Amino acid sequence: MTITDHPSKAAALVPDFGDEETDRKMCFICSKGTLDMAYPALIMANGALTEGVETHIFFTFWGLDMITKKTMHDLKFTILGNPATHMPQGLGGIPGMTAMATKMMKKQIAELDVPEVPEFLEMLSDMGAHLWACRMSVDMMDLDEDELMDRVEDVINVSEFIELSNDAQIVFV
Repeated sequence: MTITDHPSKAAALVPDFGDEETDRKMCFICSKGTLDMAYPALIMANGALTEGVETHIFFTFWGLDMITKKTMHDLKFTILGNPATHMPQGLGGIPGMTAMATKMMKKQIAELDVPEVPEFLEMLSDMGAHLWACRMSVDMMDLDEDELMDRVEDVINVSEFIELSNDAQIVFV
């Protein structure tokens, strides 16, 4: 009996993406500025870039904390309101718990040799990712463009984002 004769031993399907050239495009929308919400988009963007996929990251609302010079080095992680931590929610309100949870998460990330958010964003930009800030959010938070990290290509409005994301896969984080 061969592998194809028995359904439980069927060969795994491996997608064929063709040659290295691709016309695929992905846009990641970062709407939250906490550590646990920053890394998923950055890790997926890294994966897309390594596969040759045109990659755009759009920062809106509190996601701007990831690219704002005064906040990007001090992103936090809290267990409060985050049941996925599998910890009693009451612990999140105890003074010092956010600092402790942040320290623990940063340690785990460092042990995996994953760069901190500002360095990760620079790395992604160097790899070809396009970083965009949301015009309405920048205005709402009374930020000036010079308060954003230098790697941000521009502050754009929603219409411009919709235009650049045409035919893209969009991931909202």
